[in-house]
Amino acid sequence: MKLLFRALQYRNYRLFFSGQSISLIGTWMQRIALSWLVYRLTHSPILLGLTGFSSQFPTFIFAPFAGVFADQWNRHRILVITQILAMVQALILASLVLTNTITVPYIIVLSITLAVINGFDIPARQSFVIDMVENKNDLGNAIALNSAMFNSARLIGPSIAGILIAIVGEGICFLINGLSYIAVIIALLAMRLKSRQKAAMKKYVFHELKQGLSYAVKSEKIRSILLLLALVSLVGMPYAILMPIFARDVLQGGPSTLGFLVGAAGIGALIGAVLFASRKNAEGLEKAIPLATSTFGLGLIVFSCSRILWLSMIFMVITGFGMMVQMISSNTLLQTVVDDDKRGRVMSFYAMSFMGMAPIGSLMGGWAAKLIGAPKTLLFGGIICIIGAMFFIYKLRLSKAITRSAAKAVGINYRKETTGS
Repeated sequence: MKLLFRALQYRNYRLFFSGQSISLIGTWMQRIALSWLVYRLTHSPILLGLTGFSSQFPTFIFAPFAGVFADQWNRHRILVITQILAMVQALILASLVLTNTITVPYIIVLSITLAVINGFDIPARQSFVIDMVENKNDLGNAIALNSAMFNSARLIGPSIAGILIAIVGEGICFLINGLSYIAVIIALLAMRLKSRQKAAMKKYVFHELKQGLSYAVKSEKIRSILLLLALVSLVGMPYAILMPIFARDVLQGGPSTLGFLVGAAGIGALIGAVLFASRKNAEGLEKAIPLATSTFGLGLIVFSCSRILWLSMIFMVITGFGMMVQMISSNTLLQTVVDDDKRGRVMSFYAMSFMGMAPIGSLMGGWAAKLIGAPKTLLFGGIICIIGAMFFIYKLRLSKAITRSAAKAVGINYRKETTGS
């Protein structure tokens, strides 16, 4: 048990964990309420996909620039600002819904606004973990606990949202989310951080961005992780935006059914996060990434074929488990191998791959669901994820084979002298 929660020994991380545990419940309530609101207003899979695209694509655009700023600016200050702005966005959305003045254009504009905020928040948040956890050996545990926290909220938030939507409507969910940001803002302000000497920005932003991109591309390990993550986000993650269709049209349910499905995925993800938090180090993550990706793809395939709620929930658990283990493994391995002065930029590429490709996938998924139906859309997505996992294994094995051959040519014992990247 002590091993499982060892990152909580650090005061700043305990504060962050406590504040985020409250805030993320509100975040998940808003996500579920927003997707249900859009589908209730429009009955359109395409507009569901468009809303998902609007809520995430600006992250793809702004994240790489935010990564440069995260390497140069005060990450703590960036997070305080982004949390305040996200709170304002949620309260505006709540006021529009509660006054019955909400329209789809308003939803899209506010979704774009939140995506821009997240574009700056995510790279700063990911690279800020190392500032809260003093021992790098505990970094993986902190990342896993973050994911466990995220998915505990994913389990609780949708369940509460499903009940509240059925009783009082979506507006209260947005209001609760807005108020929940107070907890994380207070936690951030209460932190006592060591001053970090940041090098003055001597180069232009585009030069720093190019330098970080070159660094990521030249590393076979970093490049392969980011590409697989981008593929999964593009063809697999649209399952989340299509959940209202499965809840209402495929399984013949309502808001509570949607909450059950999302909650089931949250249970699987939580199990994955807790199991990962028990790991001592990053050893074996290269094998865990493709295995988890294949599990995610298999879960999507069987879920897409199910027409029974309990069976769908079981495979949502499997899907959530695979998704979370792949995400945490990728995050931890990246943070383990990356140089600290490029951490913000590499984590911005991580945000682009994970959060940035998802909106394109949401848009594609919405169109595909309109043309061939939501079940077939997820079926093909799951198959492509499994193919991507197989290619990931092939690329890393090829890279290691080349490295061994080169090492042998110059008389180096590969196993003892190199670790590969």
